Amino acid sequence: MLCDATYINVWYSNVPHPKLVEYKKDQRWVVKSDDYFIFPGGGTQFKNGVNFYIESIEKTLPVIEWGKKTRVILDVGCGVASFGGALLDRNVITMSFAPKDEHEAQIQFALERGIPATLSVIGTQRLTFPDNSFDMIHCARCRVHWDGDGGKPLMELNRILRPGGYFIWSATPVYKDDEKHQNVWKSMVALSESICWSIVAKTYASDMHIGLVVFQKPISSSCYQNRKENSPPLCDLSSRPNNHSWYVPLDSCLVPIVGDSNKWPSLWPERLSDKPQSLSSEPDAEETFKGDTTHWSALVSEVYIGGLDINWSSVRNVIDMNAGYGGFGAALINLPLWVMNVVPVHEPDTLSVIFDRGLIGTYHDWCESFNTYPRTFDLLHSSFLLGNLTKRCDIIEVAAEMDRIARPGGYLLVQDSMEIIAKMKPILKSLHWSVNVHQDQFLVGKKGFWRPDK
Repeated sequence: MLCDATYINVWYSNVPHPKLVEYKKDQRWVVKSDDYFIFPGGGTQFKNGVNFYIESIEKTLPVIEWGKKTRVILDVGCGVASFGGALLDRNVITMSFAPKDEHEAQIQFALERGIPATLSVIGTQRLTFPDNSFDMIHCARCRVHWDGDGGKPLMELNRILRPGGYFIWSATPVYKDDEKHQNVWKSMVALSESICWSIVAKTYASDMHIGLVVFQKPISSSCYQNRKENSPPLCDLSSRPNNHSWYVPLDSCLVPIVGDSNKWPSLWPERLSDKPQSLSSEPDAEETFKGDTTHWSALVSEVYIGGLDINWSSVRNVIDMNAGYGGFGAALINLPLWVMNVVPVHEPDTLSVIFDRGLIGTYHDWCESFNTYPRTFDLLHSSFLLGNLTKRCDIIEVAAEMDRIARPGGYLLVQDSMEIIAKMKPILKSLHWSVNVHQDQFLVGKKGFWRPDK
């Protein structure tokens, strides 16, 4: 796991966006110092520093147990992701997200610091995560109108929040008593009650002028069935699309809690290797899962680490482009890096398994651009992805997207047939990558600092 990323400096020339420094100078989100940006751990809600804020949350609700029970978090409207960065040192992995807005490239700042983050927004479509996936969701003045559009934004959080999981809302309506804020609070309470969320903690820190409330999602559908009004209604699972939440409209209904989805995973780190609840019920599923874990553990230790031309000490963030059960990411867990596990939308849906293991990931179609800034990942990994993928789109387009995402000096590691490797090699060389092939199945490319002539 990464070291504490709260105070990591980044080169100004890599993210030349000084506007946020001036706009948020009183809150100390980010400060420019000579050739660097530094991140003091401040924020709109972090007046005494982000670590003090995180400790206050656990004191308010000790059952949260950072890094044990609570392992996988979604931070909505994350700013420069100081919340997620500080939690890395507590064995918590946070998927931080925000749109590109008037504050410029906040997600780019986060990725430059080595903090998990992605560009996204709660709008009209589902987030690209599976049902019942996050242990906790956090919003510190994230500017989302949760009661808008009939409450669909909050119902989307309900969809992806694990049964028994927590939503922490740190915002002015929690404590301000003027009519405007109280109307928002009353609307939020009514909406949360209609989806059977309970308030398990509410506090106000007068020294910081910060109020927060902790909601908890129910662990069964019994509350849904006992409501006086069936509003919002329960979703009809038989007619609900099951296609990776990819280009799917937001639900206006509640997803029932069925089967083992109400069981909390093992405590971290045991959940990384324990049988996931969402694993297929097919007779050989558990054996296949264990075999996959063993395979990746051996391949990473015997081949990837030390056996290829990769300087792993320079790698902080990785995209596994075809993650399967997350075995590659699990095998790297003791290195100081994090892995974005991507489940392609045309492959079997295994993303719930990845979240059950205490890892993070997303759905994606690699015939489209990935939601990140250019030059933001240190290593891209592809294992037997490109053969099927290039039946739908040109391998040149896929290679160009890899080049866009990879940081100069970063790596591409492809395991595939020699036919695919033979197609990739000249394309990468045309982009001035250095390329080597190992054991007739591994292509290792390193991106240079070349730029096209203007």
